Amino acid sequence: MIRSELVQKLCGDFPDLTQREVEGVVAALFDSITEQLAVGGRVELRGFGAFSTRRRDARVGRNPRTGASVDVDAKRVPYFKPGKEMRERLNLSEVVADAAE
Repeated sequence: MIRSELVQKLCGDFPDLTQREVEGVVAALFDSITEQLAVGGRVELRGFGAFSTRRRDARVGRNPRTGASVDVDAKRVPYFKPGKEMRERLNLSEVVADAAE
């Protein structure tokens, strides 16, 4: 699902809101998550999961085109840990399939 599909789904679920209002809500949500992660914070959505950042150390990489060594700076990368409820819902089909056998 891409952002525009999410907006369309929410417009269908909440017909009293205009598409522009829904786009504003989605943008505000994503901006808030991004801002919190940018300052080193963590965002936890119960039943869904938690967003945080992890540090990657500096390293020597390789340019795939030339094979030359390249220094890669240390950086922070986003990390998502799914919540228990999401993991259970994702694995529900496997449990049902195992029970049918």
